[in-house]
Amino acid sequence: WFRARINQTDTPYKIEDMGAPPSRYASHGRANPTGIPYLYLGSMPNTAVSEIRPHTGEIATVAEFEIPEELIIVDLREPRKHVSPFVLSDAQEIGKMRADIPFLEKLGEELTRPVLPRSAAIDYIPSQYLCEFIKKIGFHGVIYRSSVSEGINLALFDPTLATPISTSQYDVSRVSVEVQAKQL
Repeated sequence: WFRARINQTDTPYKIEDMGAPPSRYASHGRANPTGIPYLYLGSMPNTAVSEIRPHTGEIATVAEFEIPEELIIVDLREPRKHVSPFVLSDAQEIGKMRADIPFLEKLGEELTRPVLPRSAAIDYIPSQYLCEFIKKIGFHGVIYRSSVSEGINLALFDPTLATPISTSQYDVSRVSVEVQAKQL
């Protein structure tokens, strides 16, 4: 898993500066409210860099993180494919699981939905609330599709669960934009 930051100077970020921001600097995100830092990671360096919305010509520091295998993560990419009634012991549990699938699908959509920066503070509230609920019931994070690349993202509720293992520098050589005519 990878995290990227746009270099603010000619000096790359040190590995110890590649984790989640301190709580006093933690702004709102798709999964976290202001002041509560989560660690957002991309499945590939390109995904991590795409998520920080760089401009052509900028340089990004990308850190690779190691994630413990024993973490309990909610995978919101396709909940119906990841939930099996065969692991449950009674009809009541199966009924509850079936009732939860639409909730998980909606949360996955909320985390992936493109959001404009000017409305993010309000638009992120539903997904932040749902992620706080998931955290409260004992999960360590959520996996969801990226809204800006082909990769996937992981939001870890406790940033200390991930260990940075290396950093690399990436030149942003091109930023691609797709447009579609809007019907009036």
